[in-house]
Amino acid sequence: MRKLIIAALAASLSLAGAVAAFAQDAPKVGIVVKIGGIPWFNAMEAGIKEQGQKLGVDAFMIGPTSADPALQVRAIEDLIAQGVKVIGVVPNDAKVLEPVLSKAQAAGIKVITHESPSQKGADWNFELASSTGFGEAHGKLLAEKMGGKGEYAVFVGSLTVPLHNAWADAAIAYIKANYPDMKLVGDRYGVAEDVDKSRSTALDLIAAHPDLKGFLAFGSQGPIGAGRAVEERRKTGKIFVLGPFSPGQGQKLIKSDAISGGFMWNPKQAGEVFVTLADRLIKGESIKEGDDIPGLGVIKPAGNDIIVDQLLPINKDTVDDLAAMGL
Repeated sequence: MRKLIIAALAASLSLAGAVAAFAQDAPKVGIVVKIGGIPWFNAMEAGIKEQGQKLGVDAFMIGPTSADPALQVRAIEDLIAQGVKVIGVVPNDAKVLEPVLSKAQAAGIKVITHESPSQKGADWNFELASSTGFGEAHGKLLAEKMGGKGEYAVFVGSLTVPLHNAWADAAIAYIKANYPDMKLVGDRYGVAEDVDKSRSTALDLIAAHPDLKGFLAFGSQGPIGAGRAVEERRKTGKIFVLGPFSPGQGQKLIKSDAISGGFMWNPKQAGEVFVTLADRLIKGESIKEGDDIPGLGVIKPAGNDIIVDQLLPINKDTVDDLAAMGL
């Protein structure tokens, strides 16, 4: 019995050592997102972790405390110092990040971005929705809800987030070309990554523009904040809020009609794609036209961009199932 116990302990210690060695040897992939602690990026983190375990990659997410580009720069500097193999980023300011991403590349680190087409300093950028298709889908839906007439406002996560502004450009252009009786209030407001700022800005705009009939919010907290403002002012059914958001966070608001709908892609899937692409780069595998990549399908890169259209509608019929997926 004593020999058996000793043998069992030795096997256990050996296994623990092997696990520790694997964790130490596994290539590290650090992914810096816009902001931590919100449902969208919580779902992305789940995808990062699950795919990392599946592929044997030590993949982890860093979520700054606010959508401040300086915090992303600091996080990337830390990852460079750690000597990770791949850095992933969802940029808050594409221009501000260029120098530090180039620094990472100079250190031999591969760089992957998301929501930042043609990002300088990135080896690859991927999108699960084309900017034109995503923007136009929202613009068309807003016009239908508003009956093709009235004033509307546009929120983006930041005036320096390229993709949010590309979506806004596409939506505004579509509305202007097809619905001349719809009028944009102001230009656009960079508040849609902060639920409190979105709410307060929406309240101010509702007070200042009695004929306001719509909010188009690109940034996952924008529809939530604007929807809450619409409820507070008892404008449900009179002011329509549209945009991408986390279904679990906005479930009650869409069922009460404070949010009228929107489109999204799966942020968990985006987290998985980050790790899948990182794994290919670590192994020295090429990424080229015709490759069938899990999470993206058959790709056709343009420059360093991989863009596919995988839109998911968010409405009363779909929100429960999407929320049940942890989104």
